[in-house]
Amino acid sequence: MTRRGVARAALGAAWVAAIVLLLGLGTWQVQRRAWKLDLIARVDARIHAAPVPAPRDAGPDDAYRRVVASGTYLTGKDTLVQASTVRGPGWWVMTPLRTKDGALLINRGYVADRRAPPAPPRPVTVTGLLRPTEPEGGFLRNNDPAADRWYSRDVAAIGRRDGVALAPYFIDADDAANAPGQPVGGLTVVSFRNSHLVYAITWYTLAIMTAAGFLYWVALVRRKAGRA
Repeated sequence: MTRRGVARAALGAAWVAAIVLLLGLGTWQVQRRAWKLDLIARVDARIHAAPVPAPRDAGPDDAYRRVVASGTYLTGKDTLVQASTVRGPGWWVMTPLRTKDGALLINRGYVADRRAPPAPPRPVTVTGLLRPTEPEGGFLRNNDPAADRWYSRDVAAIGRRDGVALAPYFIDADDAANAPGQPVGGLTVVSFRNSHLVYAITWYTLAIMTAAGFLYWVALVRRKAGRA
């Protein structure tokens, strides 16, 4: 085979590999879309299910499960975490709740200024959504427990700061917490970005265009070879 033939063969192989790669990326996005739709359906079912007793432990499949817990808030151990909500910027008021099975961290709700309304001193029952801990900090900002600056709801770090052994998750209290003088609960936003269909169409379209270009190139090479 001549040097030109080797170069054409290498170019053709690279072109075919690009087509296969684009088709693979499109198929991967189709699979991701199916996974995302299943996740959305499962989370929606948890959110609208009857509440279950708050567990002592929780895994990824427990996220957004409706739970209920009864106990007494630990006064003087509120943590204010910066929040961005439908009501605007403010703070989440995080307070440990002592139950018969241990302590849980409760997101009592939203406040607009950096003041934590005192938690009810009496025993309470809290219903809300189970949320995984957020140990990574906020966007480009790390929690600073020593300075009491919190950008994410890192349950373990808050527990260490307060000297309280907490279950490894927190509970977003529902809007029953919207009593006068208390933080506004029930502001959890459950939203999953699902652009996989758009990505799949994009990859498949690029694959078709690349394949069309390849076929045109093959026809052009054959035409030139026929003239030689």
